[in-house]
Amino acid sequence: MKKTDVVLGLQWGDEGKGKVVDCLAADYDVVARFQGGPNAGHSISFNGELHVLHTVPSGIFREGVMNIIGNGVVVDPVILSEEIAAIEAAGGDISGRLVISSRAHLILPTHRMLDAASEAAKGASKIGSTLKGIGPAYMDKTGRNGLRFGDLLTGSFLQKYQALKAKHIGLLAQYPGFKYDIEEYEKKWLEAVEGLKRFRITDTEFLVNDYLQKDVSILAEGAQGSLLDIDFGSYPFVTSSNTMAAGVCTGLGLAPSKIGRVYGIFKAYCTRVGSGPFPTELFDETGERLRQTGHEFGATTGRPRRCGWLDLVALKYAVMMSGVTDLIMMKSDVMDDFDTVKVATSYSIDGRCVSTYPYDGGVGVTPVYTECKGWKQDLTGIRDYDSLPEAFKAYVAFIEQETGCRISIISVGPDREAIIRR
Repeated sequence: MKKTDVVLGLQWGDEGKGKVVDCLAADYDVVARFQGGPNAGHSISFNGELHVLHTVPSGIFREGVMNIIGNGVVVDPVILSEEIAAIEAAGGDISGRLVISSRAHLILPTHRMLDAASEAAKGASKIGSTLKGIGPAYMDKTGRNGLRFGDLLTGSFLQKYQALKAKHIGLLAQYPGFKYDIEEYEKKWLEAVEGLKRFRITDTEFLVNDYLQKDVSILAEGAQGSLLDIDFGSYPFVTSSNTMAAGVCTGLGLAPSKIGRVYGIFKAYCTRVGSGPFPTELFDETGERLRQTGHEFGATTGRPRRCGWLDLVALKYAVMMSGVTDLIMMKSDVMDDFDTVKVATSYSIDGRCVSTYPYDGGVGVTPVYTECKGWKQDLTGIRDYDSLPEAFKAYVAFIEQETGCRISIISVGPDREAIIRR
């Protein structure tokens, strides 16, 4: 019986999961999203065109690959419908290749309003939410109030919708200065809900387990990043789901024994969007250089990303927590022109040297850097590991030594072909 392989982000999201899943999907029969919501922005570039996916799994552009939205995902029907329309307009054959879990929760228009009201009330201590309603949707899920896709197939859906909407309006009254109007979005939402009924909505936990029994290969796709995990990330500046490998089990309905290889994706440097600790963040010309060269602006929000050097303390923590078997390094080419590349190998806290990821995610720590020689060569046209400059291979070897994990894939450009497999 086959096992499910997993693709995870190991930093604060935006690592390049979409491209990797798209590349790996050629070797799998099924790609399944297991957590998160439409705050994901998985970018896929091929044939000179850029496609950004928010909810649909990143295997959708690979012919013959089945795509599953698992029970751990929260879905905004409007965003999903618009995404499907864009894929079909681009010539993508999505009919019969997209399945939605009956247990996946719906993001309501009022969830979006609650998200915006809560974030506005936090003021300077705001989390940096994308305001997509994801947090409130997960709150209703754990509070046992949520609406699920399975409810669409019952005669009581509208009744349940109106009851939950009324509850939300009562909660919004606690924010007296917050003004909102959901009428227009609600109309689109209800139309989108009806339109999504054309897809197969089923108990996908049976589907994925049956696939494995029949030796069908599955790749589980994560969203956001490990350091945004609700339990083990830089709380409270985190997302609302489990972004580590453990989330695959609850987000798809798989036993831990059915998890195979775990591909952990990281950038050759670090980025973060929104608030929260970021020990290696650069506020100088180097940070701006990384941002501009790496085009570090959110695929979903357009927000400029905070940039800094690679943080091996955080990376080793993420590798440990998910049992990563293979590392995948992205955006190596962004640092082609640097004379020196720095890597944080420990933190200084009140004069003490610490090499373990702290409880608060590194608030107030000073990173201790190791300097590596820059490779000063354009990597974008290279497709063979042996052809890479020696200084770059030394950088790869250093990361492998520190993490105890092999870097099996290296990305040297945005296109799906700009990949070096080892």
